[in-house]
Amino acid sequence: MAGISRRLRKWTNEMLDVPQDVLFDLPRITMVGNKELYIENHRGVRHFSPDKMVLSLSQGLLEIEGSGLMIRSILPEEVMIEGSVKNIKYTGTEESP
Repeated sequence: MAGISRRLRKWTNEMLDVPQDVLFDLPRITMVGNKELYIENHRGVRHFSPDKMVLSLSQGLLEIEGSGLMIRSILPEEVMIEGSVKNIKYTGTEESP
């Protein structure tokens, strides 16, 4: 059943030109220098401190390390972080879309 779902999503992406982040529920990360980070399609904040932030994703985790990190705005599926970003690590599940 997973194979049929995967093929249907691939076909939908090709025929309708739907962005993959929308189709596969993937995170979209926009970074402005190392000072601002905007993340869409997150599933919640697991950990937050001025040096580290961990976000839950539909498939895995996103870890942001830096200094002076602060949440400028947060919505159910979007978050904007400001501060000095030094490292971003995505840990996904083994299954690929």
